[in-house]
Amino acid sequence: MPFSSKPTEPIRQLLAGIRAFRARYYDRRPENMRQLVTEGQHPEVLLIGCSDSRVDPALLTMAEPGELFVVRNVANLVPPYQPDGSYHGTSAAIEYAVKSLKVSEIIVLGHAQCGGIQGLIRLRTGQKAEDDFVSPWVSIAASALDPYVGPEGSEQEKFDAERLQHTPAIIERAAVRASVENLMTFPFVREGVEAGTLHIHGWWFDLENGEMWAIHPETRMFQPVE
Repeated sequence: MPFSSKPTEPIRQLLAGIRAFRARYYDRRPENMRQLVTEGQHPEVLLIGCSDSRVDPALLTMAEPGELFVVRNVANLVPPYQPDGSYHGTSAAIEYAVKSLKVSEIIVLGHAQCGGIQGLIRLRTGQKAEDDFVSPWVSIAASALDPYVGPEGSEQEKFDAERLQHTPAIIERAAVRASVENLMTFPFVREGVEAGTLHIHGWWFDLENGEMWAIHPETRMFQPVE
């Protein structure tokens, strides 16, 4: 059997956290959780975030249970609409949030020091991929590098990509824009946006300074959130 007979220290800490969660939400405020059970969830926000352990959307936004519908993946990417019968976890979450839960807001949340984006940049320097899933996945955002690097296969491309390894925030934010654009390839998302019932936001979290940046709706540039 692959299960450990004795919980390790990380597991003990998580179990202690679960007990604290139960005390806070089930013992002291049982009416809130009871309502979520009997009436179901009705979040207004779909948040597409990164799997990075340092950027937990619920902790970052101080959201309460039932407020966020969250899907997390490597580098907080949205693939283009591709209903081909394959496995599409992120696309399934988007479809469920928009069509079933009727969310009114979608946030794509990127962050500084993203390992997935660093991997994407390394691929553009010509480094060989040594994984089965991560590299094909992050290639979804390959177009985010195009405005900043030379023609594919050129020495200029390699030079520019190596330079970007020292300033990855440019590509992290560009990848958020690419995901926002990919959201609009989903017919039901585009319909909601055009009808004014659905709003899309691109955010980027500065991990070092704790500042949130957002795409300005008019300039389409990232700026700090006041």
